[in-house]
Amino acid sequence: MQLTPHGAGKAADLTDRAFAALDRGLRRDDDRPVALALSGGGDSIALLRLTAAWAGERGRSLLALTVDHGLNPRSGDWTRFARDAARAAGADWRGLVWDGDKPTTGLTAAARSARHRLLAEAARAAGARVILFAHTADDVAEADLMRTEGSTLGRVRAWSPSPVWPEGRGLMLLRPLLNERRETLRAWLASQGADWIEDPANSDPRFGRSRARRALAAAAPHDAGGGETAVAAPAGRGGISARADGTILMSREVASRGLAAVLVCVGGGETPPRGDRLARLTQRLRARENFTATLCGTRIEAAGETVVATREAGELARRAPSPLALAPGVEAVWDGRFVFTTLTEGWFVVPARGLLSALSPEDRARIGALPAGTRGAFPVLIRDGAAGPLLAAPGVERRELVSERLRLALDETTHEDDLIAPPWRNAAEAPIFRD
Repeated sequence: MQLTPHGAGKAADLTDRAFAALDRGLRRDDDRPVALALSGGGDSIALLRLTAAWAGERGRSLLALTVDHGLNPRSGDWTRFARDAARAAGADWRGLVWDGDKPTTGLTAAARSARHRLLAEAARAAGARVILFAHTADDVAEADLMRTEGSTLGRVRAWSPSPVWPEGRGLMLLRPLLNERRETLRAWLASQGADWIEDPANSDPRFGRSRARRALAAAAPHDAGGGETAVAAPAGRGGISARADGTILMSREVASRGLAAVLVCVGGGETPPRGDRLARLTQRLRARENFTATLCGTRIEAAGETVVATREAGELARRAPSPLALAPGVEAVWDGRFVFTTLTEGWFVVPARGLLSALSPEDRARIGALPAGTRGAFPVLIRDGAAGPLLAAPGVERRELVSERLRLALDETTHEDDLIAPPWRNAAEAPIFRD
């Protein structure tokens, strides 16, 4: 993308632009807090102050979340600085810590993943549905440059699902400053006499982000005007439809991005397919080949114009997941595709593979309505002292996550209103599986 020259943004109008961006994505006068990722750097301090002012006028509470990665001797000081800044702005604050051993390779990616998991868990615990991030137009340009050099960083979008699963289920990320320059935010902060942290890692050439920042700074005098951030186009349904049993039907003309979303959601994981494998699968669909293939734990069966995506039961057999114990009143996610809650103790969730013959005739008939290749991947309930495995039981609720996750991944939500809606229908209410 092209960036406007440094200093071209109008800091005086920043508040109006930020309020408009927040209004486009968030509700007013709602009891749920808005979460905000606060590092203490200039971008996040600007977002904190802008959002706190917006929240005060719009009747919302603000929860700032700071992650201490433990990677710098001064990280404790930075966390305390962020805490004080949040409280001074009138926001609630919570500190989060990345504990445990740190990897010797891939540290940046691991830290990013840990940060998102910690933020998602804290936001969900507080009842928030949206987490604000202070990415700017500079971050978009840096990520674009890093991808040209081989990085696997995803594209930065103004409104996108949390990248971690299942911790981030139902959560969206909003980046209201994505059209702003970093220089504009700092000029605005300086005009208010505000302080912020400068992380020395931002200028450390060992990190790809720092090298990209330097390269863009060197090219700045040659940048043309523009200033509007290039945001990825919505994926759209494009011939994709979901069933309440976690099965997805697709057109052979499905766009690559939509196909990638289907593969990840149906497979229950969070790692997208490699570009070359996704391209090959897309080509086979376009060529009208009849085939069966597995990618990201998802089984694709293409026959004629019918393309069905289901969970690959064989993968569950190969990695043999332990039975998932259900605790009363606690949500438990199984295989990244179903969430269970129970009122009573003693229930476990396991895959149906190897237990199909032990089901009751009624349950065998119900599960027989699924595509043959995925029947063994469907969850069943077992309990000490019970006669046998069950598809459903009194006091145990099952909700399918594939369709609601796909809805977020395909950009079918554009506002917090789309997330705060009547409860999703239980997958067990579908005609195939009635409780």
